[in-house]
Amino acid sequence: MRRRVVITGIGMVTPLGADREGIWKRLLAGESGVGYTTLFDAANFPTKISAEVRNWDLSDVGENPQDWKHQGRHTHFAIGAAKKAVEDAGLKNTRIDPTRFGVYTGSGEGQQDFDRFTEMMVAGLNGGPTLDIARFTRKGLELLDPISELEQEPNMSAGHLASLFNAQGPNVNCLTACAASSQAIGEAVEIIRRGEADIMLSGGTHTMIHPFGVTGFNLLTALSTRNDEPTRASRPFDRDRDGFVLGEGAGMIVLEDLQSAKARGAYIHGEMVGYGSTADAFRITDAHPEGRGAISCIRMAMADAGLGVNDIDYINAHGTSTTVNDKVESLAIKQVFGDQAYKIPVSSTKSMMGHLIAAAGATELIYCLLAIRDNLLPPTINYEVPDPDCDLDYIPNKAREKRCDVALSNSFGFGGQNIALICKRFTK
Repeated sequence: MRRRVVITGIGMVTPLGADREGIWKRLLAGESGVGYTTLFDAANFPTKISAEVRNWDLSDVGENPQDWKHQGRHTHFAIGAAKKAVEDAGLKNTRIDPTRFGVYTGSGEGQQDFDRFTEMMVAGLNGGPTLDIARFTRKGLELLDPISELEQEPNMSAGHLASLFNAQGPNVNCLTACAASSQAIGEAVEIIRRGEADIMLSGGTHTMIHPFGVTGFNLLTALSTRNDEPTRASRPFDRDRDGFVLGEGAGMIVLEDLQSAKARGAYIHGEMVGYGSTADAFRITDAHPEGRGAISCIRMAMADAGLGVNDIDYINAHGTSTTVNDKVESLAIKQVFGDQAYKIPVSSTKSMMGHLIAAAGATELIYCLLAIRDNLLPPTINYEVPDPDCDLDYIPNKAREKRCDVALSNSFGFGGQNIALICKRFTK
């Protein structure tokens, strides 16, 4: 008999704030965290907007920012969200076996140092058309800090979290694009189910709001260029959508074996009951047009949870606001749920939060847990013009009161990764 896995801690750092209840209040009010990019000068970029984490640093969780000056924004966000989750779980002053406490993150790479890289390129070119690798390298050795360069690696956040909390159990990071933190959570659930750990700190962290990140997504024509209306740019499922808005931040949860949680009297936010993971095996940047990977992924999660099509009360969609994703995701939902698909409320919180890339799935699962807690479903804002290919109930523009016991969260990543997670109201 497999072990039941519950959520005992929640923490976030997002474009809408770092206080859980404050974030939730703003989401339900339909507020947007999108504005003009300030982390670098984006004046000459096709996309000049993003959803940044503003007015926040590690002092919010009792850390001295100077002690973490070599670590990237992704690690800062991870520490902020994780310390909130661990405190929320009541682990801070609780005796636990450290060898039974692990970390599984879906973390992206650190923020790239564009300015120093530019200096290296200028030195290497030396006014000519050909790059002199020797000059380029010498400049790099002069400018770059070895610790800062190391800290850009995606796995570093997980290592720092293990050290902070003395988590001596399994320590893993995955980077499967937009599906990363959902996959991390799903795999962490499996580790506890198999009995390899009792507690797992899991979730994701990422920032790609830098010149390299924006350039890459602009080249893929994936980002919105609705620069004159930042708060209206992310418009999932709307006919006039033109791409997603980059966000940044972190979401972390504490997953725990039910018996462990009960033994220490922990508050339980909900129970993880379903996990599905598939690949489209199609193109790197395009979902399969028939949604085959998404369909099989959702069905896998439903089977894992032992649920039928009438059991899902709410779907937090991947809902990126790109033409292809929203169409294919809507198709997949209809293929899985049939006529019932039109009765299930669906929303994309990326309409307000932007796309947190590797951190997106974890934060969206947290919104599912809060929706279950309060029986309130967050809206899809900026939904104005219906798209014939997207004809489901997307909870347009205003939050909705509705009994919610079971929620499905979808995450689909570049590369064809598909993850579905199902959480439910905890009952004894």
